[in-house]
Amino acid sequence: MTDRAPSAWSGRDDGPGPEHLRWHSAMASGPVPGATALIGFASDAGVVRNLGRPGAAAGPATLRGALGTLALAADLEVTDLGDVVVPGDEDLEAGQERLGAAVTAVIDDGGLPVVLGGGHEVAYGSYLGIADSRAVTDGARLGVLNLDAHFDLRAAPRPSSGTPFRQMAEREATLGRRLDYAVVGISQPGNTRALFDEAERLGVRYLLDDECGVLSMPAVERFVQDFLGGVDALYLTIDLDVLPAAVAPGVSAPAGLGVPLEVISRVCDIAAASGKLRLLDIAELNPSLDVDNRTARTAARLIHRIVTRC
Repeated sequence: MTDRAPSAWSGRDDGPGPEHLRWHSAMASGPVPGATALIGFASDAGVVRNLGRPGAAAGPATLRGALGTLALAADLEVTDLGDVVVPGDEDLEAGQERLGAAVTAVIDDGGLPVVLGGGHEVAYGSYLGIADSRAVTDGARLGVLNLDAHFDLRAAPRPSSGTPFRQMAEREATLGRRLDYAVVGISQPGNTRALFDEAERLGVRYLLDDECGVLSMPAVERFVQDFLGGVDALYLTIDLDVLPAAVAPGVSAPAGLGVPLEVISRVCDIAAASGKLRLLDIAELNPSLDVDNRTARTAARLIHRIVTRC
């Protein structure tokens, strides 16, 4: 199903028994019905096409390393399905199709796929997986919640890390549906007027980063709850460049402002508690640009927070 089998997990070991449980000791390998299933998407192709700084292909391995030693307060069924590997620029679309098939299999088996990117081109592959799942094809209302400084609705000759949500909207239209898409953390200086116009045309709901400070938490909570009220199956995608550069320096385009980690964590809590989360991915970790593994540790903590609260 994936191109590369999972590597062995390792980490601190304080002894046997559930009181010493950590991600690495809880991790299984291969399909486990109903489990939280990690799938890596090792790709720089979309970032390169979007003229960004490459290095996100190393993200999945680094995220696993950051997750491995985190302690688990209770038993959690987790398994690692390995990586979908995109070896070069020309291989992106085929890699997204393979990722989609792997995600669909996990969802249809009752599990929660957690996709470890990779550039944000991972989002289109993730979307293919949930859009083709049994629940959505049978009529469940799909909602895509993106925590991101960018709309990623770019019109371009070829798909890239800047186009996935436009691609989703176009595919949904061919299926006779409208993409229900919301974004928390949009940076006005990071998105041209044309992108704001495209967002308006597609009915995208969004909050600017200026509107997402800690003092604005109640408004952010209402925004997310209102969005969740209209969907049945939630796909949550987190582009780490939504966070302040001091928190997440290891991304292709570090934020000039960013949304405080406390606010992003609260949005994740609401999504996890909704009972509607069917798919999570993390995008844009670039380990070669990270400082003291700061971005990887933050991303791992967000994954841990979400899956242990679902």
